[in-house]
Amino acid sequence: MQRITTARKRRPGGGSAAVLGGVLVLLASACSSSSSSAGSGSASVTPTVIGQEVSGSPSAWSQERLQEALAKHGGTSHPAKSTSVNARVGAIFDHDVNGDHFCTASVVNSAGKNLLLTAAHCVHSGKGGSYGSDLVFVPEYRDGNALQGEWPITKIFVDQSWIDSSDPDMDVAFVALGPLDGKKIQDVLGGDTLGVNKGFGQVVRITGYPSDASAPISCFNTTTKQSDTQMKIACTGFPGGTSGSPWLSSFDQKTRTGTVIGVIGGYQEGGDTDDVSYSPYFGDKVQTLYDQAVSQDN
Repeated sequence: MQRITTARKRRPGGGSAAVLGGVLVLLASACSSSSSSAGSGSASVTPTVIGQEVSGSPSAWSQERLQEALAKHGGTSHPAKSTSVNARVGAIFDHDVNGDHFCTASVVNSAGKNLLLTAAHCVHSGKGGSYGSDLVFVPEYRDGNALQGEWPITKIFVDQSWIDSSDPDMDVAFVALGPLDGKKIQDVLGGDTLGVNKGFGQVVRITGYPSDASAPISCFNTTTKQSDTQMKIACTGFPGGTSGSPWLSSFDQKTRTGTVIGVIGGYQEGGDTDDVSYSPYFGDKVQTLYDQAVSQDN
């Protein structure tokens, strides 16, 4: 599987897969090394979609306390504690937990209870490229241990504009997981809600897995406007491997869930330095991609 080593990039190669109804379906025997590209040139298919918490969260605080915390700690990464919230975030691995982990993903609420959110460049290499294959999601990966199991990625949904032109504004992907021990991941870990059109200037918490680390890091700060279609955030120490990390806002203490309004990706595939990260602005097109993923997955 081809890999380009840049600050954020993950370039998946081809593998054992089939395109069914415009959705990449990874075959159960995903150990095959044969190559299969499912981009816009696929025969007979015209795919539209290929297919330490700060008292829980800064958003739960009073505005005065929030501003004080931002001034003291905002933008500085630290080890992420093992919590029910952080357990929904995991690393994407080649083959199994003994392979390399190269991106981050998180569980997002869906009717099928089996969807993840990540960056498109984590699972499809964009214009002229192909899909990743033989991938697993390992939530709450720590020190070589798959504390919540290894979940097979079975379907990948990316927008056609990513396939055609590596559109940074749609560097977003949803992936479906197979069950593990007869259970669906959302039933085990819960899921966060997809948020679209939430505006700029939001306080978010980002949690992700550096590719050279065996545990996640976390940071909170306020998003800023890079452009009409891109968000920006200053958070130290988010290197390669953190692409796809969720930007979580509006944390609810009762449900222990939040709203995901971005992922590390987009401009410069998430940023070419470790201390500044980007995300596509989640608007109507991301909602459409999600709706199509839910519909086609079901």
